[in-house]
Amino acid sequence: MSKRAKIILIVIGVLFLAALIWFGKKNKKSILEFETEKPFKTTIVKKTVATGTVTPLEEIEIKPQIGGIIDKILLLEGAEVKKGDLIATVRVVPDEQTLISAKGSIDNIKIGLNNAEISYKRNKSLFEKGVISRSDFEAIELTYNQAKQDLKNAQNNYQIIKKGSSSSSTTANTNVIAQMSGTILEIPVKEGDQVIPSNNFNEGTTIASIADMNKMIFEGKVDESEVGKLVNNTDIEVSIGAIEDKKFPAKLNFIAPKGTEENGAVQFTIKADLSLDDKFFIRAGYSANADIILEKKDSVLSIKEALLKFDKDTEEPYVEVKTGEGTFEKKILKLGTSDGVNVEVLEGVTEDDEIKIWNKASKSDVQKVN
Repeated sequence: MSKRAKIILIVIGVLFLAALIWFGKKNKKSILEFETEKPFKTTIVKKTVATGTVTPLEEIEIKPQIGGIIDKILLLEGAEVKKGDLIATVRVVPDEQTLISAKGSIDNIKIGLNNAEISYKRNKSLFEKGVISRSDFEAIELTYNQAKQDLKNAQNNYQIIKKGSSSSSTTANTNVIAQMSGTILEIPVKEGDQVIPSNNFNEGTTIASIADMNKMIFEGKVDESEVGKLVNNTDIEVSIGAIEDKKFPAKLNFIAPKGTEENGAVQFTIKADLSLDDKFFIRAGYSANADIILEKKDSVLSIKEALLKFDKDTEEPYVEVKTGEGTFEKKILKLGTSDGVNVEVLEGVTEDDEIKIWNKASKSDVQKVN
């Protein structure tokens, strides 16, 4: 072999050796060089969100006192009313058979009254002459007075059937009046609609609903897994969908003792008194969400939940704590309250420990893996 060939072989060998050393050093660097993060102290608040609506505390439905047809509607939805204000009037459409029967009762009573009057006048004259006793005359007088009262009752009954009220009544049954002060939320009928009164067999036709809009409540539902942590008189915050960037304070005052099943989950109704703000007009039926604090811990040792891993066999939570350059040690943790982002650590790490940030290798490590 010539000298030149030997030199070429030596150069190739040196380059090959240098390449091996370079690749060795490059691959020797761990691709597991993770960033770390220390535990910290913070306030952890565990909340639940109840969805629901804002409704008036006091709301009533106005029903007619008599059946008929809506003759006039005097007010509109949204109007402010006071107790006793006239809302609408009902025109009675009497049943012809009932009307004829009532008229017949009047005629029959008149016949009896005429006979009673004749008997009364005749016996009064006899009583004055001393022919009959006082007791006999008083019995005849009583029959006569009863006949007069029966006629009056029959005439009033006839007027009620025909017009909806009698001439002697101070209030007309055909008048639909407000039973409380407040705002008219809804008038679900219109002029010309037929209405019926409430009775043992029918709820009756609602002519208007009235509510006090100065007293509003939040009514929502919470899941059975969280209802046991709720406490009456707890302060909550209500966000109304129609009003952005504003939370209304409220106080929880009712937790239903019985739940209802909805879509496979048991839900419990809750109610809370809402504190209103004069700057905003709250309408009945607004959709709303209530933030309810279930648990709160101030200044507790915490870590981010993203740092946690769970043992495949025991399902215990753990983290890896840095013990040296590129080395980590597994630490089993005992956890407390979590808010979904941070979690309280009761045992396992200290404030000075450096915890591995999972799946967050350095740029150079990512390049080496590629």
